[in-house]
Amino acid sequence: MKLKCAFMHKRIAVAELELDDATGMIQKVNTIYAPEHFPVGVTVKRGVADRAAFNEWWTDRSIPASRSGIREALETLEIANTKMLLVRCYGLSLSDQYWICPEGSDLTWDTINFFYNDFSEDIGDVLFGAAKKTDAFNFSSPDNTSDGNLKKRWKIINGKRYLVKGGSSPFRQQPLNEVIASGIMDRLGIPHIPYQVVWEQGVPYSLCKDFVTEDLDLVPAWRILKTQKKSNHVSVYQHFIDCCRELGIDGAVPFLDRMIVLDYLIANEDRHFNNFGVLREAETLKWIGFAPIYDSGSSLGYDKMPAQIRSGQDITCKPFKKHHEEQLKLVSDFSWIDFERLKDVDSLIEEVLTAEGTEAYMDETRVQAIKESARRRTDHLSRLAKTQMPAQEDSTNDDVQENIAAAYHFAKPDHQ
Repeated sequence: MKLKCAFMHKRIAVAELELDDATGMIQKVNTIYAPEHFPVGVTVKRGVADRAAFNEWWTDRSIPASRSGIREALETLEIANTKMLLVRCYGLSLSDQYWICPEGSDLTWDTINFFYNDFSEDIGDVLFGAAKKTDAFNFSSPDNTSDGNLKKRWKIINGKRYLVKGGSSPFRQQPLNEVIASGIMDRLGIPHIPYQVVWEQGVPYSLCKDFVTEDLDLVPAWRILKTQKKSNHVSVYQHFIDCCRELGIDGAVPFLDRMIVLDYLIANEDRHFNNFGVLREAETLKWIGFAPIYDSGSSLGYDKMPAQIRSGQDITCKPFKKHHEEQLKLVSDFSWIDFERLKDVDSLIEEVLTAEGTEAYMDETRVQAIKESARRRTDHLSRLAKTQMPAQEDSTNDDVQENIAAAYHFAKPDHQ
């Protein structure tokens, strides 16, 4: 069976599509109306869209098969794969304005978008381990188009859209780390998304407000990389800068300087190319600039024992280099860092990791190890900022080769 539909960008008809009703994949791209409105990185040449690239974008839009609890959720919903969830919610998201309108439907963006229309919590409930409702089940939810491997869902709180996100066993540390990272960025004046921790049945979750509005698209950095073919002799970092320059995206180097410094300070291990991006106006396609930094939880030894945290070994790095020391060499300017503002980071870490409820996951030895390692990195960065020459031409040595998110090893669900 084929599902014929219009591929839409807000109110703009982009192309006519045929989807496979069994797999949710794009089988055919028919008439193209607005080639410039295809997702970034999906090319149209001589009136023909790159269907492979289009399907890659479509697949990236769906919940990954590695998401915590997704296999059980699909069994509960009696659905074969996560791309079928995309079809059930018309591909609607809270990160951009793309969607599909079935042929013969009278649906409009204004009546079904999730930015100012209510959405169902049924999918979110199932993703968080609840049994499927016995009465009418509503698939209309942005939870069908949320990426990443950690358990997450969208909620409407006081009329605002918030993302609720869990952590991985055994320490459930990622939500707490988001608050610490936010505090560090506050101190350094780095634009970012504020986070807070909420507790549900003894489990911590991070909570942040959606920063994408009904007028904007969040374009992940991975899509920007797809706009040009990378030469083997060009580093991943330089290729990204070149892509931004070609697209007319300003401010890439200062943004990356700040992101790389932050990720070093918090020992972030999962800043892959879908964990940062650029904002643009959906209708005019005008680039607004880099999105505030978000999604910094897989850091501060989130899955390591205290001895490993203290040693600093086995810490991987993304998105450009495999090791933080190498990635720091890409920073062009350290003069914006006010190290005086970082003197109380120990207190910030202590306050967050010893708050009420954390005793189920944290002990004093772990907290002290995290504080010591963070202080050691801050001191090292301070010394480096006084001596390191501005970034030279980058090489491909130690480059990250694949855009792969961290794989979390989850224990059986608890407290749920």
